Amino acid sequence: MDDDDSQTTRDALFDDANGALAVGELEAAVAKYRECVRIDPEFFDGWHALGMALMKTGELKEAIGAGLQAITLKPNDLLAWTGLSQMYVKDGQIAEAEHAKGNARILSLGGRVVKEEDDS
Repeated sequence: MDDDDSQTTRDALFDDANGALAVGELEAAVAKYRECVRIDPEFFDGWHALGMALMKTGELKEAIGAGLQAITLKPNDLLAWTGLSQMYVKDGQIAEAEHAKGNARILSLGGRVVKEEDDS
């Protein structure tokens, strides 16, 4: 399968996962999000959605791992940091939650968590 076919498959799976999530089929959504990131490990939306869905199913350690992967891919994404903070709170990791919440606040005020690399 070439890259265009993989992306089409990934996007179709992502849409299916979102549909499953919308009707409360959490386990089906999680399975489809997992497949999305297996197909494309650089798929930020897939990692973020996987983390949020896993949090809803109570699989907190894996949710945090997915959330960390999302912020690794997009370190200046406000929703990714907010979601990660929620995951940490549910897991009882308050210091980590506060750190993630602080980064979300910086981003919400127009700041940056990680400076973008200068290509010059």
